Amino acid sequence: MGDLTEATAARAPKQDRSRATRRRLLEAAVACLAERGWAGSTVSVVAEHAGVSRGAAQHHFPTREDLFTAAVEYVAEERSEALRALDGRSRTEVVEGLVGLYTGPLFRAALHLWVAASGEDQLRPRVTELEARVGREAHRMAVELLGADESRPGVRETVQGLLDMARGLGLATLLTDDSARRRRVVAQWARLLDEALG
Repeated sequence: MGDLTEATAARAPKQDRSRATRRRLLEAAVACLAERGWAGSTVSVVAEHAGVSRGAAQHHFPTREDLFTAAVEYVAEERSEALRALDGRSRTEVVEGLVGLYTGPLFRAALHLWVAASGEDQLRPRVTELEARVGREAHRMAVELLGADESRPGVRETVQGLLDMARGLGLATLLTDDSARRRRVVAQWARLLDEALG
């Protein structure tokens, strides 16, 4: 019986290390993709950035596509958790949080992944499915955080318009520091949402 308990105890730290390695790889993959784009983000580059061997990276993620789609999904889930903290906040704060989804490194990384997927048949279905899932979650969270009643005419489209606008602001931010204009747009959208959502 003692051997079984010792074996179980030995597995726990190994599993913890494995989870920590996986998390470092996912975070490094998003950082590399955001900074270097698809062409400059190989498994070797990510492994080096994460401080692990290429073999360890391939143990967790057998293919490059596995690594990068998992990375974007992981960080999107992390952002969703952060958004949950906005529950009960003002509409302006919620709009700022939602816009933040599309103006940071995650969006930059996801954009590089989308562009790569448009030209790579092997990657396209995975990214299309991932984008649909992340988009549904972002919409669901926006509805929840804004207290939007989608049974009312036009409310669903208003919420989706907010997310589309946020994506557009994210694109504008890629080339220039658009923060001053973005603050004004966010404030205006919050006012429009107050009127549209009641």
